[in-house]
Amino acid sequence: MAKKNSRNDKRLQRHERVRKDVFGTPEKPRLCVYRSISNIFAQVIDDVSGATLISASTLDKEIKEQFAYGGNKEAAKAVGEALGKKALEKGIDTVCFDRGGFLYHGRVKELADGARSAGLKF
Repeated sequence: MAKKNSRNDKRLQRHERVRKDVFGTPEKPRLCVYRSISNIFAQVIDDVSGATLISASTLDKEIKEQFAYGGNKEAAKAVGEALGKKALEKGIDTVCFDRGGFLYHGRVKELADGARSAGLKF
């Protein structure tokens, strides 16, 4: 079998390797991040029941009204803050962070910082 060399294939390999250890429980769900070229998405997931508890993205109406383009750091920080506020309203204050194989840098870091500034702990 040929070795996978595309950038996304390598990201998926990193993601699979990290997901062996990162698991969301009802007490401490998983904050999962996906970054596309022009948007960023975040979900709080309970892996025991397989349910998404909360989600936020740059495609949400309130965030899309603020930012014309969703693929920048400012929009990512707004998504993190929105997700953090929604989580605290549902009584979730601690999560484990799943960066989805993406480097903890740029938009992924800004989303994490926004969630932390809203009061989420991880």
